[in-house]
Amino acid sequence: LSPVCPHQTTASKLFDSILLTQPRQGGGGGKSVQQVVDELAADILSKLPSDFNLEKVMELYPVLYAESMNTVLRQELIRFNRLSSVVRTTLQNIQKAMKGLVVMSAELEDVFNSMIVGKVPAAWAAKSYPSLKPLGSYIIDLLARLKFLQEWINKGVPTVFWISGFYFTQSFLTGVLQNYARKYTIPIDHLEFEFEVLKEENDMATKPEDGAYVKGLFLEGAKWDRKKMVIGESLPKILYDAMPIIWLKPGEKKKFKDKQNYATPVYKTSARRGTLSTTGHSTNYVLTIQLPSDQAQQHWINRGVAALCQLDD
Repeated sequence: LSPVCPHQTTASKLFDSILLTQPRQGGGGGKSVQQVVDELAADILSKLPSDFNLEKVMELYPVLYAESMNTVLRQELIRFNRLSSVVRTTLQNIQKAMKGLVVMSAELEDVFNSMIVGKVPAAWAAKSYPSLKPLGSYIIDLLARLKFLQEWINKGVPTVFWISGFYFTQSFLTGVLQNYARKYTIPIDHLEFEFEVLKEENDMATKPEDGAYVKGLFLEGAKWDRKKMVIGESLPKILYDAMPIIWLKPGEKKKFKDKQNYATPVYKTSARRGTLSTTGHSTNYVLTIQLPSDQAQQHWINRGVAALCQLDD
C-alpha cells in the first residue's frame, strides 16, 4: 500500500496541472467549450430532484423521544437541501451568464472553469460533505445520497443504513446511541459501540433489536477475509475491499470484554485528515471500529489500514 498511494496522489496532481493549461476554446468542427458546459449544466439540472418538503417530512416523522432517527433524517434533509439549492442556482446562473442575461461573476467563472476540467466547483464544496471525487462521480454520488434519503421518507427507517450516504455521519451514530440510552435509561456517556461483521453483503430481512446495521465501508491496506471472518492481507494490486454489513451494537463500556481486534479508524475520504468543526467533531474522521484480527495491532498499523466511507473515483 505505502508506495502506491503517494504515486497515485502525485499522478493526480500532475493531471490537475495539465488540465489547467488546456485551452478554453474549441477547435475545428467540434463543440465549443460554452456548448459543452451548457449541455453539462442542462444534464445535471435534469437529473437533480427538487428540494425535500420538510413540512411533509415533519408530519410523517415528528420529533419523538423514543426515535432519534426522525431528528437525524430532518437534519440531513436540511443540509442536502442547502447543497442542492447551491448546485441548482449556480448551474441556472451559468446558463444565463453564457446567454448574457446575468453578469459572469468571479464565483460563476470558477464554476465554469471547474466544469471544463471536471472538478467540483469551490461554491459547491463550501456547502458539501467532504469528497475528493471528480465532478462526474460527485454528481452520481450526490444523486445516490438523495435517493437514499427519499427512500427513507417513502418506505420508513431503513433496515440497513448506507453509512456513506450521510452528510454528518456523527449525528447518525449519536442517534443510534441515544435510542439505546433512552430505551434502557442508561446515561449516553456510559455507552459505546461493539461491532459485529456479518456474512450478508447488502440486505437484511429485519432490523436489529438494538443498534443498527450499516454498509458502505471500504478497507484500505487490507481485505476482509470472508472465510475466517478476520482482517486479512490485501490481494495483489487491489487497494480497497468493500466490507459486508456491520452491526453497530451499543452497550455499556464497562461491560465490554477485551478481544484480539484491530482498532480501525474510519474516515469519510482517503485524505485521512480533517479540521475540527464547530460541533467539536473532525470533518473527516468518523469513529474507530474494532475488527477481529489474528495478527497483532502493530501488523496492521504498519500497513496503514483504515476504513473509508467513499473512494476517490
